[in-house]
Amino acid sequence: MKLKIELVKSPIGYKHDQRETAKALGLRKMHSVVVVEGTPQIRGMIRKISHMLKVEESE
Repeated sequence: MKLKIELVKSPIGYKHDQRETAKALGLRKMHSVVVVEGTPQIRGMIRKISHMLKVEESE
């Protein structure tokens, strides 16, 4: 299953590891969107910074 992830809140002002997690997901700028496979590792990263993201399932 694919997940569509959008960065809707800036990581500025959050802890360094949260900013790095957003970068690792491929989210560099506000409102950037990536489509990734829904692996357990990716879901853990999403859970860590869920307050900054909008996540939808896509095919």
